[in-house]
Amino acid sequence: MTALWEALDRVCGKRLNVMIPILLPALEQHGRLKPGLADRDRVFAITPATIDRLLVDVRGAASGGRRRRRAGFYSTIRRKVPIRTINDWNSPPRGFCEVDMVAHAGTSVAGSFIQTLTMVDIATGWTEWLALVRRDGSLVVEVMKRAQSLFPWLLRGVDFDNDSALMNDVVVP
Repeated sequence: MTALWEALDRVCGKRLNVMIPILLPALEQHGRLKPGLADRDRVFAITPATIDRLLVDVRGAASGGRRRRRAGFYSTIRRKVPIRTINDWNSPPRGFCEVDMVAHAGTSVAGSFIQTLTMVDIATGWTEWLALVRRDGSLVVEVMKRAQSLFPWLLRGVDFDNDSALMNDVVVP
């Protein structure tokens, strides 16, 4: 399971599970994995919860024993944000975007480092990447205003992850 998890850049069990029917045959075809027939059947039958349970020790070692997210102040906000996937969009028209932040911090998130705000139009796949000098809600608003001028259509709506820098009450015109 660890090899599959690593091949998909350490995704959660829910996302790994839906990729197994595509990923496992590809890894077998290219000689990266050679599971026995019984093991192969068990991998195809595994549930997302079981994947997460099997990877708990590996995840802990991969992160140096650190949790990925802080519990505390923002936990209440995160619990209120509904989780959606690409399947929840139901073919929207152009102008509805998925927005995420990418930290360019290397192996440590201590100190200051560049962030990339990634905006993907769900209908077309049009993607814009915008740099931020720090993770800050007011800078996100500025960058989103700039993004509006880069898309060839009006932004109609955005769906953020539950990052604290993206959680604010400001509406971008």
